[in-house]
Amino acid sequence: MTVPSAQAITDAATRDLTHSVEAQRCSRCIMDTTVPGIRFDARGECNFCAVHDKMDRENPLGPEGERYVQEVAAELKHLGQGKKYDCVLGVSGGRDSSFTLWYCVVKLGLRPLAVHFNDGFGNPVAGENMVKACRKLGVELRTITSDWRESKDLKIAFLKASTPDIEEGTDVGIATALYGVAAKEGITRIIIGQSFRTEGICPLSWNYLDGKYLKAVHRQFGTVPLRKWTPNDPGFNLDLKEMFYYSVIRGIRTVTLLYHVPYVRAYVDELLQRELEWVNPGSHYFDDLYQSVIYYLNRTKFNIDRRLFNYSALVRSGQMTRDEALERCQHVNAIEDQKVINLCIKRLGLTREEFEQIVATPVKTFRDYPNNYALIRLLRWPIKLASKLRLLPESAYDKYFNCGT
Repeated sequence: MTVPSAQAITDAATRDLTHSVEAQRCSRCIMDTTVPGIRFDARGECNFCAVHDKMDRENPLGPEGERYVQEVAAELKHLGQGKKYDCVLGVSGGRDSSFTLWYCVVKLGLRPLAVHFNDGFGNPVAGENMVKACRKLGVELRTITSDWRESKDLKIAFLKASTPDIEEGTDVGIATALYGVAAKEGITRIIIGQSFRTEGICPLSWNYLDGKYLKAVHRQFGTVPLRKWTPNDPGFNLDLKEMFYYSVIRGIRTVTLLYHVPYVRAYVDELLQRELEWVNPGSHYFDDLYQSVIYYLNRTKFNIDRRLFNYSALVRSGQMTRDEALERCQHVNAIEDQKVINLCIKRLGLTREEFEQIVATPVKTFRDYPNNYALIRLLRWPIKLASKLRLLPESAYDKYFNCGT
């Protein structure tokens, strides 16, 4: 197959952006009808705005949010008595996790164990950020490096599966790295640097997270056997039974601290640069170089612009104007760097021609492969309760039931 020229890529981008402009759009944010399962109320506002408002009420900022954060910090210190660490904290070298690390150590006086998942596609700039931040803050950094054969095989398998969930292996790997380290160290709290006010929640069919689904795709398209699960070294295994083990039997819970902190990106960069000598990796999510491939294929193959849910969150929280968000979406995301895309393809052991042949297959979704979605739907109320009790991340219920189809 002929590799598309730069002009062909530009023409495709123009067609995709024009289609997005013509789609029906939320009157409040910028989510539109390219999102499967989007709904609009009488005011023209979408269901993602309704989820944001509900989560905003349930996770208030101000004095109530500060009180909650202090209570969580006191609980973590109590749980950490007699131990080396109070909690596990996921780090990537990006803005969100770097700020969360700084806040936990400097503002709350916690003793986190910083854990990074390395699948072979980390941005060197982000890697330097992690090392510098942990050194300056006196925090131990533990890197969990995936089996390169498994990691590469999963990435190619999901390209062949022809679904938008291109980062499935990495998402599962990050989660299992955090749970595995927590189990090994006897730690029962994991802090993650994610905020619905700045990132939003990715629509379900754009990023469906399910261990059974991962294994089904790998069985069909993979060539390298995945390691078996053990509590301290789970590999890429995170199905419902593993989640039950970690959250119920071991009592490990995730803490989304930024849900309760007035986290404004415009002010954070300067703080991180001053306090930690942090360097912007180049774009949000670009702590992972493979995001170049993800954004490129999402746009050119699946007609997905992931900025819709990211920018919409910023619009709802007053950190970006709607007009600015719309204007930015008229241009191809800078994260789609063809040099980086070619580097990632080469790292997968593919030629550009082989890559284009793989991704030329018809579009599919997670529903075309075995998965747990029917069972998850049956477990709607237990999942809602577990989210309320924070046995699962607070957004878990909304992700599977209120954020598209």
